Amino acid sequence: MNEHDTPGRSRFGVEPEDLDGHTIEELVDYLESGRAPADPSIDRSPGSRIALDALERLRALSPLLLAADTASEPEPDESWVQSILSGIALDARAGRRIPITSPAPNADLGITEGAVRGVVRASETAVPGVLVGTCRFEGDVTVPGEAVRVLLDVSVPYGDPIPDLVDRLRREIGARLAAHTTLTVAGIDITVHDVRQLPDPTERPR
Repeated sequence: MNEHDTPGRSRFGVEPEDLDGHTIEELVDYLESGRAPADPSIDRSPGSRIALDALERLRALSPLLLAADTASEPEPDESWVQSILSGIALDARAGRRIPITSPAPNADLGITEGAVRGVVRASETAVPGVLVGTCRFEGDVTVPGEAVRVLLDVSVPYGDPIPDLVDRLRREIGARLAAHTTLTVAGIDITVHDVRQLPDPTERPR
C-alpha cells in the first residue's frame, strides 16, 4: 500500500469531504452510468458539480481514455490524463475565500478558490481540443486589489497553431474572470504540457 492507497482518499489527491463524501472515481462511474439512478448527494454537492462538469468535458473529448473497458486495450500514456484529473480534483476543493468587492457598504461577498478554478477550466469550451490541467494563483487572492497571476498547465490538440490556441484561451479566461470575480489579474501564464493527437470520431474502437 502506498500514500495513494490511504483509505478514504482518492488517488487524485482530493479528500472525500471536498466532494461531500464522494471521490473522483465515483464521479467518473456516475457519468458512465448516465447519472442514473440520480444521486442527490452528488447532484447537490457544489464541489461534485464542479468536478462533474470538468469530467464531462474531458469524457466528450477523449471517450476512449475514460471508457470502462480500456483494461483490454494497450495501456496508453496517461501522463497528461493524470494531470487533467488531478487538476479537476483540485478544483473540487473549496480552498480560500476570495472576496468580491461591492459598492454597497455592508456587502460581504465572496467566492471560493475552487469555484474560480472551475470558471477558469470552463474556458476550455471556447477553445475546442484544449484541456486545462492544473490551475494555480500566484499572489494573495484573499486581499482585495492584490495583483494575482493565473498559472495554467494545458494540453492542446496536434495540428493547430499553439500561439493562436493560447491567445484565445487567455482572452477567454480573462473575460470570464472579469465577469465572475473582482480579482486584479496581472497576467495569465499558460504552459503547454502536452500535444495530443485527437481520436478520429469516424473510427470505432476495436
